[in-house]
Amino acid sequence: MTHFSKLTPAGLSDLDLDLLRQSIRLSEESRERGRHPFAALVADAQGRVIASAGNNSMPPEGDPTQHAELVAAALAARQLSPEELADCTLYTSAEPCCMCSGAIYWTGIGRVVYALSEHSLLGLTGAHPENPTFSLPCREVFARGQRVIDVHGPMLEDEAATAHVGFWE
Repeated sequence: MTHFSKLTPAGLSDLDLDLLRQSIRLSEESRERGRHPFAALVADAQGRVIASAGNNSMPPEGDPTQHAELVAAALAARQLSPEELADCTLYTSAEPCCMCSGAIYWTGIGRVVYALSEHSLLGLTGAHPENPTFSLPCREVFARGQRVIDVHGPMLEDEAATAHVGFWE
């Protein structure tokens, strides 16, 4: 896998952090559109954005399976070969749930960088019926597969949390 040169103390490049912040901005835009405040994007090894998506799982007209990570991964899989997807990174404003982790695994995306952990997200959403979180980290889902997925996160949690403040009340 080719990845970006200048690394931050967290082991990510400045470009990684820029793309993660872009996913956070997209989550804020999702909220502004009246959707749940989640977003994801898939970038190739050079940092070119291949696909991006906000969350479209909010009732009544939304589809509860249309999480941002699943949609972005599916869009990227329609555009790139399995070999190209292996060199891609999915950047997301919150840790992928087990459903989205499965989609990332099945599309063959090789790397995930996420901001807000599932544990921190639960602290923000509480028992809200529109976001019943799983206590199942994406690393555990990926560890059960035959393919290795490089995972970085949580990071920039304070930045990612701002889109959720007041939303789940």
